[in-house]
Amino acid sequence: MMSLPKTYKVPSGYRSKLDLLYTELAINEVKNHFEAKLAKSLNLIKVSAPLLLNAETGINDNLNGVERTVSFNTGGLQEEKVEIVQSLAKWKRVALERYGLPLGQGLYTQMHAIRRDEELGNLHSIYVDQWDWEKVISKKERNLITLKSEVEKIYAAIKATEKYMSELHTSLTPVLPDKIHFITSQELEDRFPNLTPKQREDTIAEQYGAVFIMQIGGLLKSGEKHDGRSPDYDDWSLNGDIILWNPVLETAFEISSMGIRVDEQALLYQLWQAGNNERKSLPYHQSVLNGQLPYTIGGGIGQSRLCMFLLKKVHIGEVQSSVWSEEILKECREKNIELL
Repeated sequence: MMSLPKTYKVPSGYRSKLDLLYTELAINEVKNHFEAKLAKSLNLIKVSAPLLLNAETGINDNLNGVERTVSFNTGGLQEEKVEIVQSLAKWKRVALERYGLPLGQGLYTQMHAIRRDEELGNLHSIYVDQWDWEKVISKKERNLITLKSEVEKIYAAIKATEKYMSELHTSLTPVLPDKIHFITSQELEDRFPNLTPKQREDTIAEQYGAVFIMQIGGLLKSGEKHDGRSPDYDDWSLNGDIILWNPVLETAFEISSMGIRVDEQALLYQLWQAGNNERKSLPYHQSVLNGQLPYTIGGGIGQSRLCMFLLKKVHIGEVQSSVWSEEILKECREKNIELL
């Protein structure tokens, strides 16, 4: 039976802070306010984004390398396989080159994806919606100072939106700390060697309220990974996740994955580490290796995740319309969780 994951607690007697209609209104309030703050603080312009990509370009995100894309052939493209987007991590870098944006400027877009292998639960849906953003940087800006600076800008936009929503709806009391804490995945393992990566995230997020866990994708001293990352977009030494402590669910709550993108050396090394050397011949990878694409930093910020956190919901289906199993629907009804 598929049910709400036992690691996430639904508070006894849970009732949403907002009814169904006000929830719909509040979702738009969160998205409009945060999007404006994000664009201004990161110097981004809004562009259109694809839902479909040609499978042969190598531009679609292969996530951890095991997830299956939703793909099909269509009447007008009999010889080519089309894939539904899993994320736009690589597409955005190509788009920056096409638009010819200068140093320090970037783009963002509304990304809608389907991840067919996602395990359904109160934090996961097969439908993914996020703000995908990417910005041009110089080679000398490929460092932790740049990474931390962009993280702090995003966190400030989240804090400002939390304050804004609390002023509109008095039941939405702010909980985020003034500052976000930075820590590497190796420092986290060193501090809590007997905990699993998820338990480490819970512990550090509860301690600080908001953390950015850096350097995700490579092997730790233990021989294990903190978490998986595709080898061909983030530089594993210059990336990380923004994680908040969710007091409603009493768990670490990932809002964003982001990082400085691979340069030529990082791409070759990470493809070798991941056993994906065959991807070097794909058009996107050749563009990176030949220096045709700009150096960039970028990431994705979950729209439903942010709405869920700020509106103090316990299930992602309370802030997005998706499909769920009968078991999940039944359990939600029993726990007073009203899905859209």
